[in-house]
Amino acid sequence: MYEAGGFIPARFYFQRTYNIRKVSRESDRFMKQITVETHRKMEMINITRKVEDALREQSFSDGFVYLWCPHTTAGLTVNEGADPDVATDIISALQRLVPDGGYDHAEGNSPAHVMSTLTGQSLMLRAEGGKIVLWGRWQQVFFCEFDGSRTRKVLFKTVSEA
Repeated sequence: MYEAGGFIPARFYFQRTYNIRKVSRESDRFMKQITVETHRKMEMINITRKVEDALREQSFSDGFVYLWCPHTTAGLTVNEGADPDVATDIISALQRLVPDGGYDHAEGNSPAHVMSTLTGQSLMLRAEGGKIVLWGRWQQVFFCEFDGSRTRKVLFKTVSEA
């Protein structure tokens, strides 16, 4: 194993990896949770209001909001929310990019894993006055479901300005 500054003996690499996993399993203690109910196999759900409600509950005003989706078949993105056809078009485009079939994963949901990788699992957003800074009515925060329907969660952490 190589890390900046030199090689790391394997025993240290595995210990470091274990510690990172241990912390991430306990992330619910350090991060707040937003619950998202999905109703279709694939859909984009606008969660902007849920995020802003959670910020108000914490009396959070200015700084940054880190959002993380802990699911491997879902993701997060910022995109246009004024026209619902945009979300439909994004799902359609992802389905064309990531076809069904031809995967080794036995569960049959490999396309959902690939789409999740394409959208990403996290967002870092600016907040001012308890609201997420987005470009007018056009930009919104979306939870992207690729293997629904399910009850999902989005974890978030706020970082105040100094």
